[in-house]
Amino acid sequence: MLLPGESHLTAAHARGFDGIDTWIFDLDNTLYPHDARVWPQVDERITLYVMNLFGLDGLSARALQKYFYHRYGTTLRALMAEWQIDPYDFLDFAHDIDHSGIALNAALGDAIEALPGRKLILTNGSRRHAENVARKLGILDHFEDVFDIAAADFVPKPERPAYERFLDRHGVDPTRSVLFEDIAKNLVVPHDLGMATVLVVPRTIDPFREAFEQEAVKAPHIDHITNDLAGFLADRVSPALAA
Repeated sequence: MLLPGESHLTAAHARGFDGIDTWIFDLDNTLYPHDARVWPQVDERITLYVMNLFGLDGLSARALQKYFYHRYGTTLRALMAEWQIDPYDFLDFAHDIDHSGIALNAALGDAIEALPGRKLILTNGSRRHAENVARKLGILDHFEDVFDIAAADFVPKPERPAYERFLDRHGVDPTRSVLFEDIAKNLVVPHDLGMATVLVVPRTIDPFREAFEQEAVKAPHIDHITNDLAGFLADRVSPALAA
């Protein structure tokens, strides 16, 4: 766990950044802080979709949504498997949100721009959602491409085929790449494939997410932990590359 006043943690066994030529970033709750209130809106839209689909009240729909999430990894995957919904309709509905709470992050933009090599977004959301959010943050132009849930054939992280499709699509050598991700379990397969891994956790508790989704987990598959992505890139990555 991060100690009070601590922003970054590097494990003794950590893989470093020497030789990294591909920088891969998750989107939601990784590239923006929770006070941007992006994910709570998406989460509420998913609940509303479930309400409308099954004719449920809000509490029942919420419970069903969470059951789907824990059993299938995403609500979308559950609804595709069991009710054959149109995934594109679902994604358009879920990501129809207000982006006004997302602030321009010049420090993050500068830090990402300074990274040598390719930069890619790997998300369980849609390309449109990723582009809308990254554009508001002022970082979209720094990324070569977005690999979204449709590109993964609707198989979400942390399933191994999602990462394998990503690596194949973009010709990425996992041993020369690093993944920044906010959920610890989503870093298990990337680490096994040879990637360096960075877990991005919130600076303060996010009341809209489950506890396990924001824990600063110390585990063999996690090389680094940070609650300040821009600061980590500037304070830990850049000096390592210059050494």
